[in-house]
Amino acid sequence: MPILIREFKIFAPHILYMGHSVLVNKKVGKVEQYESLYPQLQALLHGEQDDIANMANICAALKEVFDFFWVGFYRVLPSGNMQELVLGPFQGPVACTRIAFGKGVCGTAWQQEKTLLVPDVELFPGHIACSALSRSEIVVPVFDAGKVVAVLDVDSTVTNDFDETDKLFLEKIASLVKQKQGK
Repeated sequence: MPILIREFKIFAPHILYMGHSVLVNKKVGKVEQYESLYPQLQALLHGEQDDIANMANICAALKEVFDFFWVGFYRVLPSGNMQELVLGPFQGPVACTRIAFGKGVCGTAWQQEKTLLVPDVELFPGHIACSALSRSEIVVPVFDAGKVVAVLDVDSTVTNDFDETDKLFLEKIASLVKQKQGK
């Protein structure tokens, strides 16, 4: 299957524009959309060593293809003598800035070092409501050298919107953040 990312270069006397476009057929099923998106993300991130840039492009692509209510990363960063999740690149409405270890879905996924799929956030003990519109959520840890260094958080305004397909592909996509390809 050919990679569908298109790079545009427009030259003018004083302007150089380089942009990328993610092309996914939205008339096919979720599996086919992820299968089309994943190699495009691999190509887009190839050779880029900056985690923030890679996180930003992952968020933009996921938002563009699936129109999730909110998609973003929280990074594990020092805070005094502890660590906490700090808001990173995202797409969607404003978000909580800091989340403690073990708190809410994101902090719990970090603590448990595993993906959490939450069909109804109102039933999740200790859920942090950054938006009253969020109804379901999936949080995927990002690992580097066996340690969680960030989480990918995706929210939907619909209950039961995420399933094992999302889990499988979002785990693969999240792992691209730390894969230093093309060194």
